[in-house]
Amino acid sequence: MFGRRSSTQGSPNARSTVPGAALARETTMAPLRINAQAQARPEKPRSDEYYITKSLIFGALIEAIDLSQLSRLDSDSARAEIRDIVSEIITIKNYVMSISEQDDLLDDICNDVLGFGPLEPLLSRDDIADIMVNGCNRTYIEVNGKIQLTNIRFKDNAQLMNICQRIVSQVGRRVDEASPICDARLLDGSRVNVIAPPLSIDGPILTIRKFRRDKLTLDQLVEFGSISPEGAEILKVIGRIRCNVVISGGTGSGKTTLLNCMTNYIDHDERIITCEDAAELQLQQPHVVRLETRPPSLEGTGAITMRDLVRNCLRMRPERIIVGEVRGPEAFDLLQAMNTGHDGSMGTLHANSPREALSRIESMITMGGFALPARTIREMMVSSIDVVIQAARLRDGSRRITHITEVVGLEGDVITTQDLYVYEVLGEDAQGRLLGRHRSMGVGRPGFWDRARYYNEESRLAAALDSAERHESVPSASGG
Repeated sequence: MFGRRSSTQGSPNARSTVPGAALARETTMAPLRINAQAQARPEKPRSDEYYITKSLIFGALIEAIDLSQLSRLDSDSARAEIRDIVSEIITIKNYVMSISEQDDLLDDICNDVLGFGPLEPLLSRDDIADIMVNGCNRTYIEVNGKIQLTNIRFKDNAQLMNICQRIVSQVGRRVDEASPICDARLLDGSRVNVIAPPLSIDGPILTIRKFRRDKLTLDQLVEFGSISPEGAEILKVIGRIRCNVVISGGTGSGKTTLLNCMTNYIDHDERIITCEDAAELQLQQPHVVRLETRPPSLEGTGAITMRDLVRNCLRMRPERIIVGEVRGPEAFDLLQAMNTGHDGSMGTLHANSPREALSRIESMITMGGFALPARTIREMMVSSIDVVIQAARLRDGSRRITHITEVVGLEGDVITTQDLYVYEVLGEDAQGRLLGRHRSMGVGRPGFWDRARYYNEESRLAAALDSAERHESVPSASGG
């Protein structure tokens, strides 16, 4: 059978006495994506005896199969090959197990060889937003805004570390004792952070911010209750007429999701350049250039920072610049880009309100070592940023777009803003879900009205603002 070792290399009868070595050897093969449908079953708690049996069978499998040949097969064929060989090993060695136990064992071993081991059932689920692995024995997930403990466990910390190394190696990064902190991503754009011993005391800590396979749209956010139909229409116009936008919010509030939604309304003939620490944006336009930062080498050299990327992309003839997350002095360069002909640029940052977002931008510029008066920085912000969109995760786990705020001008040394649209919490129902509504603030002609007229979108903007004023959104408790 294709993929088996020759008889001189081993057979299913050969029992590996060093399962750890077999695990190390399996990392030489690039991970293949597993059939998600096959991983839909919830993970069951495993006994110590199960892991001992699995280790013995896995060792025999590694002796019986040629990984270099297996890596040339597609996922389904490789999976079928492994299942056949494991079934033979179980028969030859007379392991006694039920059909369901054998199916579970086959799936687990396929996941170990072809994918990311015990993580595969979680990665295949679209309802999970975050996966948090705290050492080999405790794995948490976030579902519908709530954190839950799962039955997922790893054989030991060595297996977990092996999987962490496999994940980060896909994007050319490394994690070990010499470099124990690593930011990376999965091939689908999901964000990954690993912190390994000796920094993490109880074993490797793996955090994955999962992305849905089907890219969300503003219309779907309306269905979830994250924004009203009128508010979504205003956001579509803002994206279309090339307003400079800052999306702010707390951790897990949906900033990147909202940024992806906003990019849907960029014209397909525009040249877009994205700058990210880990490439996770999913733009659908044909002319997109994706840039990603690079950490320093073991010698501490060769790092490429976000500011380096933003400054360089100004020389790449961009029409829009999109920064995945603004964390430091690159805020200055992004403002410069917004103010020098790159209209429609966007970025996200962590802040709890639109006004706090503006203060954070000023703080990031100041901490970057720019010896500029505060008024000069604020004047630059006012001339660069058109709209601040605030996203929030409420205490019931739902996500809402709570503010659409335009930057109006400068009065003295104070930046003035104007809320176009806000979300108000009205109470909660018997299940503890918050009830609220999106409400227009009655602004009939925002500051970007002339820009909307330039792009022939003023009638659409006026209709959305008028409709929002007449029909305030119905209180909703749906989850975001």
